[in-house]
This record gives sequence, structure tokens and C-alpha cells, in this order.
Amino acid sequence: MEVQQSCCSVCGQGFEVKFRYQVRSENGRYVYVCSTQCQTQLLGAAGDCTCSVCGQSFDLAFPYQVAVRDGGKRYFCTTDCRSASARLTEATPTGGPRRIAVFNHKGGTGKTTTSVNLAAGLAERGKRVLLIDADGQGNVGASLGIRGERGLYHVLVHGAAADEVAVPVRQNLDVLTSNELLAAAELHLAQRPNRDRVLRERLGDRTDAYDVVILDCAPALSLMNQNALVFADGVLVPVACDYLSIVGVKQVMKTMKNVRELLRHDVRLVGVLPTFYDARQRIARDALATLHQYFAERCLPPIRSNTKLREAPSAKQTIFEYDHECHGAADYRALVDYVLDLEPAVSFDDAPVPAAAE
Repeated sequence: MEVQQSCCSVCGQGFEVKFRYQVRSENGRYVYVCSTQCQTQLLGAAGDCTCSVCGQSFDLAFPYQVAVRDGGKRYFCTTDCRSASARLTEATPTGGPRRIAVFNHKGGTGKTTTSVNLAAGLAERGKRVLLIDADGQGNVGASLGIRGERGLYHVLVHGAAADEVAVPVRQNLDVLTSNELLAAAELHLAQRPNRDRVLRERLGDRTDAYDVVILDCAPALSLMNQNALVFADGVLVPVACDYLSIVGVKQVMKTMKNVRELLRHDVRLVGVLPTFYDARQRIARDALATLHQYFAERCLPPIRSNTKLREAPSAKQTIFEYDHECHGAADYRALVDYVLDLEPAVSFDDAPVPAAAE
């Protein structure tokens, strides 16, 4: 099979991208370097720089002295300043909206129901929300009765602007829809350098007008989900109150660990959300007790089994529109309160893997 070649932005030589430093997005375009020598030469063109930490002026000489994040540059005169910046980044939020991926490898745990009603509840509280359907089944659009002319496929493949493609569906709530074309987008991602960061690069600052971005992820370990997790800063995990779903939590925690260690993105756990909870069933009570035992305060109040939650999508309504007095509406209001109470300056704490999943 022919190897796809990239052209160095400094020397013009063709080469195969093998390392992350060799490609980055800058000012809406990709910049390629074939070697550290070319990278140093490219950086040296900046000349006199000001350290983003201590404010001291210096001549850019080494690759470690510049960092590119979401299209913006930061400069460091020494390794100590770079380390200090990294600690500060962990303790304070990045610019732009809070980004939450609703994710679980297992299907049937209530991911789409949670994504739609969390987004709608936040919008009702005055937050500007973008709901992204990252599942090719298109269940978000089906639940709300919408079908965008363009969707996430066009953002990923054609570079369409997310804020122009998103469909306004309620006050303060826009939806970026998906359909079966998203499978073709996965093939496009597989051929790109930095393939796990294409979604982050495409959205970039085009989501800055929103306060919160919610991503409804497919029940799979796919390249699309890798992109969603690298774009997100936190993960909300719906878990049905049954034995197999408890076992599946282990895989979610391993995936988050891999994103942090292998993809170098510090995604954190927002919380584990028990769903389909029926207090009359022993397995549901045991599952909830297990989640509480191992996740403590990160185990959120459960979403009780509720017929209205199953009926609302057929009416193309959120649970708050369909029956704002039912148990389902009350439970999702509690989830909205939890998300609103999260202090932006506090990073999401990691959580242990339940021993029941071993």
C-alpha cells in the first residue's frame, strides 16, 4: 500500500508523518515539519519572544520553548516556566465552553436520553448549549424531530463551520446533527495526520459562543469516539442498574486512562450516572450500592425508570416539555443542578475502577 506523504513547510521535502510534533494546526491550516532541525528553524523565525509565564524577553531557540494549543501559541524561556505553565493549566480551566462527552461502550444505558435532557435543562437555565450528535444513528435528531441539511460529517470532512451548520431547536439550544454519513467520516479521519484530534481542530474556537458543549457518543470504541474524548474535558458515564453494565464501567475507565496517557489529553470523570433504576429490584439496589462504594460523590443520584422518558422522543420533546412533573424530569433537573454546581476552576477528579468489574 502506498504511504501518504506530507510536504515539510520548511524544506519542502516529502516525508511520512510518524510523530505528533511533525504536524499541528495553526491559524486554520496545517503546518508540517520533517525533523526537529526544521522545527527549530521554523520556530526561530519568530525571533524575539516574551515568556507567557514570567514575561521575560528571549530568543526562541528550542522546540520546547513554544506550545501550540487549539491554534494559539504560548512561549517559555526555560523548562521551569514550561513546567509552571503545565501546573497552572491543570488547576485552571481552558478558554471556551465546558465540554462534556456522554459516553459508555455499552449500548442501552440512556446516553442519548441523558444528552438531550441535560442539554435542554442547561438551556432552560440560561446556558447557551451546543448538543453534538457523534453517533451515526442520528438518535438526537430523531428525539427532537430535526434533520439538518448539513451535520457533523460536513464539519469533519468539508471543514464547514460548526456554528453555521448547527440547527437552533430551542431557546439557547443548538444541535449539530449526524446520520449514516458519519461512517464515511471515520474513513476520512483514518487517513489524516493527528487523526484523533481532527474534531478538536475543526471545532476550535467555533464553539466559543456557547457555555456548554454536550457530545452524545456512540456505544463503541471508535476513532470518532477518540476524537470526541480528546475534544471533551469531562466524561459523564450513564450506567444501567444491572450486572453487565457495572462490568462495562471498567472498560470506560481504561479508555479514559488511555486517552490521558497515550493521546496526552487530560480528560476527567464528571460522574457516573445510574439509569433505569427501580428500587423494587434487588439487582438495581445492589448495582447502585456498588457504584456508590467505588465512586463515592462521583456516583450521581439515579435516573429512575420512568415511562414518560420512553414516550417523550416519540412526541419529539424533551422530558421537561413532555411532562415536567414526572420522576424523569425531576431526576434530570437534579443532574442539571449537579453540572451547574461544578466549579469551573476545579478539574474533574479521577475515580477508581469498581472491583466488581474485575
